[in-house]
Amino acid sequence: MTPLERALSLPIWTGPTHAEPLGGGITNVNFLVTDARQSAVVRIGQDIPVHQVMRFNELAASRAAHAAGVSPEVLYHEPGALVIAFIKARTLCAKDIRAPGMLDRIVPLIARAHRDIPRHLRGPALVFWVFHILRDYGATLTESESPHAPALPALLARADRLEAAVGPVDLVYGHNDLLPANFLDDGARLWLIDWDYAGFNSPLFDLGGLAANNALSPEQEAQMLTAYFDHPPDAALWRRYRAMKAASALRETLWSMVSEIHSELDFDFAHYTQTNLAAFDAAWDDYLQS
Repeated sequence: MTPLERALSLPIWTGPTHAEPLGGGITNVNFLVTDARQSAVVRIGQDIPVHQVMRFNELAASRAAHAAGVSPEVLYHEPGALVIAFIKARTLCAKDIRAPGMLDRIVPLIARAHRDIPRHLRGPALVFWVFHILRDYGATLTESESPHAPALPALLARADRLEAAVGPVDLVYGHNDLLPANFLDDGARLWLIDWDYAGFNSPLFDLGGLAANNALSPEQEAQMLTAYFDHPPDAALWRRYRAMKAASALRETLWSMVSEIHSELDFDFAHYTQTNLAAFDAAWDDYLQS
């Protein structure tokens, strides 16, 4: 059964049903399905152990995020399929994230997710510790004889330095994948979607990921940190933040290296690897100067 056939076979539809693929997914195959009653987004995807993606965790996080008021409602689920309410909204791009006034809307949404989702979360919960993930990716790439394997010792040595620089952390419930396409703007408010990688983490990871994935300027980073922490960042916070930002960019790089080998989705992972490696190099340089 193809992903499209699977989406259309779910037992929640009423009357004539139409499905169209949604672009942008690089972990799932997504469809917009419309029946006689409603439109909904169907996400088709199994567990991905190599990326530590567990669908029970995505489901629990999605439900809690809806209860916290930051994400659309879960309408249905079964193993390998998640159906969420369709929001008529614009998917953001990096340019949108950097637009004047947008951080004033995004930062409170992130803070709300960090603060309120744990109040609604049920069942087992995962921890997303980027430095463990980097080490695990390194082992996967070595075992798979990745062409990137010769670069791994130097990259993982940098990761060790970044982990030491981050030091002790406060725990919040992180989204951990703040790519621009995971923000929706319906004209009245923003929504945060796609909880594949959700888990307890330092708030600095989401903030650093937002900056690295959207090429925020230093001035925008200062604005973001000031808004999140309610005070301007001092030198110590800047250094810890820049270390986590670099780690976020490195995680996206190694994620893509692993996906080059293991993903069956039609996506140019080789190009994505090089783009994120350049972002990591820039973030590493910023960290060294902090």
